[in-house]
Amino acid sequence: MKKIITFGLIEDGAMVQAENCLIEADGFALMADNHKGYGMPVGGVALYKDKISPAGVGFDIACGNKAVKLNIKYADIKERLPEIARLIADTFSFGVGQKNDYKVNADLFNSSAWDLDFFKQYPELKNKAQSQLGTIGGGNHYIDIFKDELDYIWVGVHFGSRGLGHTIASHFMKLAGDNPNIIDETPHCLKAGTQEFTDYIACMKLAGEYAYAGRDWVCAKTAELIGAEITEEIHNHHNFAWLEKHNGAEYWVVRKGATPAFPDQKGFIGGSMGDNAVIVQGVDSDKSKEAFYSTVHGAGRVMSRTQAVGKRKYIKVERTKSDGTTYMFKELSYMGGVVNMEEVRKTLAERGIILIGAGGDEAPAVYKKLPEVLKLHEGTIKTLHTLTPLIVVMAGNEEYDPYKD
Repeated sequence: MKKIITFGLIEDGAMVQAENCLIEADGFALMADNHKGYGMPVGGVALYKDKISPAGVGFDIACGNKAVKLNIKYADIKERLPEIARLIADTFSFGVGQKNDYKVNADLFNSSAWDLDFFKQYPELKNKAQSQLGTIGGGNHYIDIFKDELDYIWVGVHFGSRGLGHTIASHFMKLAGDNPNIIDETPHCLKAGTQEFTDYIACMKLAGEYAYAGRDWVCAKTAELIGAEITEEIHNHHNFAWLEKHNGAEYWVVRKGATPAFPDQKGFIGGSMGDNAVIVQGVDSDKSKEAFYSTVHGAGRVMSRTQAVGKRKYIKVERTKSDGTTYMFKELSYMGGVVNMEEVRKTLAERGIILIGAGGDEAPAVYKKLPEVLKLHEGTIKTLHTLTPLIVVMAGNEEYDPYKD
């Protein structure tokens, strides 16, 4: 009988979605940072024999984390932190639908995958992808500066494949039979051997290369802005499907909001804007096998975005241009939320954390505590470094993230 392996407390909505996935999946595990996603819960790991669920991979294909260690220490940049925070905010593009002010060259744009029939249906997608490469996005995506236990500086980033991944996901979810607008839709699958399956795998892998190239560029550019060199890189993603062997058989393993954690494999896991992050390493154990060699990708939400900030509404605001003329601007506002962002900013500032951007839906109170989450995965990973946040830069409060996973 198929069962769901769980780590820690499971959100009711996440369990219902996991049970829906198990209708087609051959195995399922829920990490301790679980919460509802689209079709498949965030923090979920599903095993499929000869098929794959595009909804399981999700809208933000290859969303992931990268952390790089720099050859400088906290004392070297302590007085420059406000300047560095502003440099990051001014250099990179945050928010949904943004373009990069810099042209980022990448070999992936020479891939034969762009010749697939899929891209002929979206003739502007390649140009859009090129213009967005290296942009950060909205929601819980960020660029952070940390210090470790020896005061070495680290850069940490979290974002995915931007509009490219979202277009690919939406297209193939519909081909599989999913309604992308229904959050509790039972995920449907594409079957191995079909053209749709082959094309999806090729497009998914291309989006993976794209997401990696974007995070590589952002980390390198941030190091350049600081005036430091990278001495160590840790890179992984968590919305993807891998062909792996488990329990003696080969499966497509879909991880949504779950990080691969094979023995000796390193990973970067963020907490919240006010909490520590960690560098972890997978270990081999019976518990690791039960988790299909996976772990959390973050702390996990305990409060929905709507609970935190209230319902979205647009209000008209008068803005003044540099030439003195005025115009009306439609600004996103929230009503009925429980998070007081002014208090959050004040508390973080008192702790020495510089925060630029972000809204109440990303406040520390909406997340679980990462140490407690990691403890539930004890025996599957070990912590190599604890990273204390110094600078957090995210999209502004007026940015709406439509993906939520």
